[in-house]
Amino acid sequence: MVGANAGTNATAVAREFLKDNAPFDRLPNGLQRYFLEHCELRDYTAGTVILDPAAGRAPHFYVIVGGRVDAERPGGGESGVERFQLETGENFPMAAMIGQRATRTVYRAGTDVRCLRLPRPAFEHLISESSVFRDYCLRGVSSLLDQVQQDIQQHAAGNLGGDSTLDTPLGDLMKGDPLTCAPDTSVRGAVEAMHERKVGSVLVTDDDHRPRGIFTLHDLRAVVAGGSGLDEPLSTVMTGDPLTLDTDTYAFEAIVEMARHRIRHMIITDHAGRLAGVISERDIFALQRINLVHLTRSITGAESVDALVHARGQVGALIDSMMAHGAGVEQITRIITLLNDRTVTRAIELVLEERGDPGVPFTWIAFGSEGRSEQTRVTDQDNGILFDPGAEPPETVRERLLPLAWRINEVLDACGFTLCTGNVMASNPNLCLSLAEWEDTFRGMVGSATPENLLNSTIYFDFRPIWGDLAAGEALHQRVVEIAAGNSVFLHTLAGNCLAIKPPLGVFRDFVTDKDDDGVNRLDLKVRGLTPFVDAARVMALQAGIVESNTPARFRGLVEAEVLSAEDAGAFERSFAFVQLLRMREHQRQAAAGEAMGNRLDPDELNPMDRRILKEAFREARRLQKKLELRFQL
Repeated sequence: MVGANAGTNATAVAREFLKDNAPFDRLPNGLQRYFLEHCELRDYTAGTVILDPAAGRAPHFYVIVGGRVDAERPGGGESGVERFQLETGENFPMAAMIGQRATRTVYRAGTDVRCLRLPRPAFEHLISESSVFRDYCLRGVSSLLDQVQQDIQQHAAGNLGGDSTLDTPLGDLMKGDPLTCAPDTSVRGAVEAMHERKVGSVLVTDDDHRPRGIFTLHDLRAVVAGGSGLDEPLSTVMTGDPLTLDTDTYAFEAIVEMARHRIRHMIITDHAGRLAGVISERDIFALQRINLVHLTRSITGAESVDALVHARGQVGALIDSMMAHGAGVEQITRIITLLNDRTVTRAIELVLEERGDPGVPFTWIAFGSEGRSEQTRVTDQDNGILFDPGAEPPETVRERLLPLAWRINEVLDACGFTLCTGNVMASNPNLCLSLAEWEDTFRGMVGSATPENLLNSTIYFDFRPIWGDLAAGEALHQRVVEIAAGNSVFLHTLAGNCLAIKPPLGVFRDFVTDKDDDGVNRLDLKVRGLTPFVDAARVMALQAGIVESNTPARFRGLVEAEVLSAEDAGAFERSFAFVQLLRMREHQRQAAAGEAMGNRLDPDELNPMDRRILKEAFREARRLQKKLELRFQL
C-alpha cells in the first residue's frame, strides 16, 4: 500500500531531514524552500514496489527518510541478478534521472518505508541551479568525501585555534621580501647585507629574478675554512640549483620536502619560475603546531637505540595533530612512510656501528604495506635483504648477514615495528638472498601458482628498497614486474584469488560483521575493507607492467595505461582513502583510550554520514572486483 502525507506534518518532516542530510543540507535557503514546496512525503508498506522499469522514463527522484528499500537488477554472478539495499539518507534512481531513461532496477520496500518524492522537472531545476547538488548527482557519494574533509578541518580550526591547514597554498603563507643578491656579488657584500637584515641566508638570482643559488652562514664557514677570500663572487661559493616549489604547492608538500632534504627554508617561485618568496619551517609549524622536520632530525640524529625509541614515541602525537588539521589520508601515509624509512635507516646505521661492517654491500627491502607506503600507526615488520656476494658463495655471505639482520629486527621491534608472526623478516634465511636467488624465488612463485605462492605474492610483490644500494633494489623490482607480466596463467590465477575476499556488504543487512569475544559484531577494515582494493590494483598493475607498489599510484598508473577510466580510478581511490581514514580514526580512538590497537570496527558506532559513505566505498570495491572478473574472464 502507498500513502501520501500532506500539509504541515509532511513539511516539518522534510525540513528536518534536509537539515541533517547531505548534500541537501548544503543547498542555499532558497533552493531548500523550492525542494520543500515541490516534494511529496510518501509512505510504503513492506513488500510494495516503489519503482520498476515498467514505469518508463523515471518520473520521480526518491530520497529515503526512514526504513529500508531492497533493490534488484540484472547483474553478474551465477544468478544473473544483483541485489543491494538502500537506507535512510540514500536515494534512487539517480542514473535513470540523469540519463532521462527508465530504471533497470526494481525498488521494493524492504520494511515500512518513508520517502520524499520529487518530480522530474523539480529535480532538473535543482541540478541546473545548485553546483553542490549537481556535483553530488554526477559523482555520487564520492562527492561527500570533500564535505567530510571540510568538516574535519573546520572542527580542527575550532579546537586548535587556527584557520590554516596543511592544504594551504604556499603563496598564502610565504614571506614575499627575501634578501637577494646578484651572482657577481662578493661574499663580503652578501655577509654585510645579511648582517644588516639580520638573516642567515641570501638568495642568488639572475637578471630575470630566477633563483640560481643560495648562500648561508653554513656556506660562509666553508669559505673561511677553505681559505677562500671574502672578495670571491657568490657564484663560486653558493649552493647552486636550489630546491624550489611554486606558489600553488600545498604546505604539506613543503614540509615533506624540507624533511626529506633536511633544510629549514624553502624557496617559492611563481608560475614563470621567478622568485616569489621564501617560507621557513617555523612559518609552517607556527600555524600547524606540528614539527615534522624536528622529529625527522631527532630520528636521524639518534645516537643510541634508546634515543631512537624515544624519538619514535613522538610519531603518534604528530599523526594525531595532522589528522586534527584535516590532512588527507595519502598525506598522512606519506609522512608515516618518511618517518618509518628514516627510522629503519637509523636502526641499520646504529647496528652497523654496534656490530661492525659485514664487508658485503646489501640492500634493505620493505614488503607488504610498508612496501606500498601505506602503513598506519599499527604495523609489523615485513622486510628482507638483497646482497651482492661478489666472489664468495651466497651461503657464506648469508651466514655473516643473518645475525646482523636479527639485531636490526630487534631494534625495529623496540621502535614499535612488531616482529612478524609469519617470519617475513630479513633474519629469515629465505629472505636474505642474492640477486640471482631473489630472481629464482620470484620465478618460482610465478611459475607454480600454489596457495602458498599466491599468498606470498600478495606480500612480496609489493616491495621497495629503503637502505643501501637502492638502484639494485629498484632493478630487482622492475625484473619482478616483468616476470609476473609475462605469465598470463599466474595473473589469471592471482586475479581469481583476489575474489576470495569479498567486501562486507550483506543481502539482508547493510554490513557483514563477525562477533568478537566481547559479543560485539564488528567488521575488519583492513582485511575486508582495504584488501579488495589492494589486491585488485596489484594484479591489474602487474598485468600492465606498472612498477608502482602504492595502491593509489597504481590506480593512477592504470588510467595512464588506459586500463581504467579516470572516473572509475578516482572513485576507487577515494573509496580506498575513506576506508583508510576510518581505520586511522579508530586507531586514534584506541590509542587515546589505552586500548590494544586493531582494525576491527563496530559499524553501529559510525555517524550516518560515515556509515553511508562506507557502504558506498564497499560498493565501489565490489564494482572493482566485477571489473577484475571481466578483465580476466573469471
